[in-house]
Amino acid sequence: MYKQIIFCILFLMFHIAGYAAPSGNCTLTGVVKDSKGNALEGAVVEFPDLKVGTVADSAGRYTIDNLPKGKFIVVASLISYAKTVVTINMTGANTQDFVLNESAIESKEVVITGQSKATEIDRSPTPIVAISNKYLQENSSTNIIDALVKVPGVAAVTTGPNISKPFIRGLGFNRILTLFDGMRVEGQQWGDEHGIEVDEYSVDRVELIKGPASLIYGSDALAGVVNLIPTPPAPDGKIIGDFSSEYQSNNNMFGGTGMLSGNQNGFYWLGRVSHKQAMDYGDPIDGKVYGTNYNETDANASLGINKKWGYSHLELNMFNDLQAIPDGSRDSVSRQFTKQITEIDTFRPIVTNHDLNTYALPTLHQHVQLYRAMSSNNFNVLNGLLAVNVGFERSLRQEFSHPEYADISGLDLQLNSYTYDVKYFARGIAGWDITAGVNGMYQTNDVTKGTDFVIPSFQQFDIGPFAMVKKNVGKLDIAGGIRYDTRIFHNDALYTKPDPVTGFDRSYTGSDTAGRTQQFAASDHSYSGMTYSLGLAYIFSKQFALKANIARGYRAPNIAEISADGVHPGTNIYQLGGDGLKPEFSLQEDIGVEFTSQHVSINVSVFNNDISNYIYNQKVQNASGGDSVKDNATVFQFSATHARLYGGEVSVDIHPHPLDWLHFENSLSIVNGINEGAAGVKINDSNKYLPFIPPLHVISELRANLKQPAKYLKNSFIKIQAEFYAAQNHVYLADNTETITPGYTLINAGIGSDITDRKGKTIFNISLFGNNLFDVAYQDHLSRLKYFEEYPNDPRGNLGIYNMGRNIGIKLTVPFDVK
Repeated sequence: MYKQIIFCILFLMFHIAGYAAPSGNCTLTGVVKDSKGNALEGAVVEFPDLKVGTVADSAGRYTIDNLPKGKFIVVASLISYAKTVVTINMTGANTQDFVLNESAIESKEVVITGQSKATEIDRSPTPIVAISNKYLQENSSTNIIDALVKVPGVAAVTTGPNISKPFIRGLGFNRILTLFDGMRVEGQQWGDEHGIEVDEYSVDRVELIKGPASLIYGSDALAGVVNLIPTPPAPDGKIIGDFSSEYQSNNNMFGGTGMLSGNQNGFYWLGRVSHKQAMDYGDPIDGKVYGTNYNETDANASLGINKKWGYSHLELNMFNDLQAIPDGSRDSVSRQFTKQITEIDTFRPIVTNHDLNTYALPTLHQHVQLYRAMSSNNFNVLNGLLAVNVGFERSLRQEFSHPEYADISGLDLQLNSYTYDVKYFARGIAGWDITAGVNGMYQTNDVTKGTDFVIPSFQQFDIGPFAMVKKNVGKLDIAGGIRYDTRIFHNDALYTKPDPVTGFDRSYTGSDTAGRTQQFAASDHSYSGMTYSLGLAYIFSKQFALKANIARGYRAPNIAEISADGVHPGTNIYQLGGDGLKPEFSLQEDIGVEFTSQHVSINVSVFNNDISNYIYNQKVQNASGGDSVKDNATVFQFSATHARLYGGEVSVDIHPHPLDWLHFENSLSIVNGINEGAAGVKINDSNKYLPFIPPLHVISELRANLKQPAKYLKNSFIKIQAEFYAAQNHVYLADNTETITPGYTLINAGIGSDITDRKGKTIFNISLFGNNLFDVAYQDHLSRLKYFEEYPNDPRGNLGIYNMGRNIGIKLTVPFDVK
């Protein structure tokens, strides 16, 4: 039934699109110059809403053809210059010249995530951050989510260097929706032991919403959205490409990617292949950490057409990650890591030096694959824009946890996701921009191929109609909307029987269930809820702006929270679902102030977030008050409470006159998570705080950006950075769920530059980075490895596994033009 509903919606929308009167073929031409009248070769001119742009030639001239009629934002940009943003009413042959001014202050960005149309960031009431490609290139990271954790208000739950899940203002997992080019990334988000299934080398920039975004994205966007935006295609008439490689010393990580793209008369294509692999990482306390090496291979392809009637794009992605599974087991005397070699597991030998210094994956590992196809389409219909976006994702996740049967997977999950997003943007109805639409997904998850069964097989259907309005009244922008979501689950019954050869449990599908073990009973669940948002942004002057927003978020319980019952090999726990869990609803208030002058930029944001039915995981006690254990694993169960989170972020960027090339950037993030209790739950000192709350975080960076410091060098930078994490004493101590984390300070540095030929054309870019230069031994409060400790009563201390020690990295990128 659900597939038929989706089909009918899409058929209707495409049918309407067929009546779209082709708007006249419009053209935009002009010249891009600097304030002295010099032509700016390489300046980018683009229409964010239309996903089309071009690059200025040696005379600064540009031309963009095949444009529709209508009013659109146009952005002109170039490194070391402030972006210029204008709104143009396209009516035929249009001319627009741009003058870009050199600027030390970072430019105001134009964002598309969570908006009805492309919007200047200071005119969006929603708390949103744009992370540029320049920022990503000038910072070293171990994965794409790790690249974001220095953004104020952002953290990550980690399981080693290649596994990170985003946290925004103290909330994560299924409360943060990750998008790739606007499409949901669906891959068993309820699990915290695998990362985001996206090729980090394919990401050009990131847009991040810090707060409820359920209005436009539905359930799972209760706390925010991370939109990973891929590399744009080549400008019209060009064929371009690049090769990039990097090396990181701590775990001998080698990575590389190659991209080639072309565009002719509005038809574009792009292809990319990437690979990275690493040995086990090391830290000052543990030495090499066994079970943290990985081998990842990715591929991406896209093609599309941009014409006067709109655009149609197709994106294909493959993600393939082989990842070792750490369990923290050690020898009781030497505290060296050991490994499981038999099923009965009565003896574990100490791992050899070869085991710790190899790219070869151990027998116990996980294999995560994701295949994605998505079609994004935008049609000009009745003086508006109709967007029709559909996608399919197949996520395959296997955990190989049997040392004597290397080819038999323990956990084996096969998730198919069909997503749809249809919306119509009507321009200027009585001065209001109105967007109405419906989006959601249909999922099937098959768990029957493995030997471990944590969750049942299920089918899920989501649907959510919504409407958004926005109006500009001079310096004031007003935006708001309303939505109603419905989620329907059907969980399949699951019976198991022992395999006659291995003795492992296997799913049984026959009709005779006598003597079989029932792991799960068939059940049905449905959830629904209304969300809304109302906000304003007021631009007092070019220097000063104020934002305020109130939004209600919604999240339906996920499959693990309502139905889990089994050992999860990747986490070493026995997970139980919670009885009678209800949807989470949040109400978040945000206020933001921005001040920007020629030499100083200040941003202050504060928030208060009240969440009813907040779902969290806690240990289950046995009759004697100790940890409950089942199947040799500690038992955890999902429960609900009333929660409140509040805090904020401050950032100050100073450019002392006359040294405008010098940046002194500072940021502070703080969040408090309070457990306000629920019926039958008594709040005391051990449970008054929420789990997984990041500590106070301060970053100070001194960076020099030099446009052309010497012949054959341009766009150079050198920086030194200090990261301070305060001790986190506000932890969920009940049932030994969390422990206090000491504070620490890390020192990082970097240097890099474009290397050019005599004409100033970039031959290659090279950067050198050093993270944790003083090899500090520390444990991040959100690191899962902190709790991987087999001997918690060991008097020597240094319990659990520590984070990565000193890491020196080098990046090399070689761009090229074929045409």
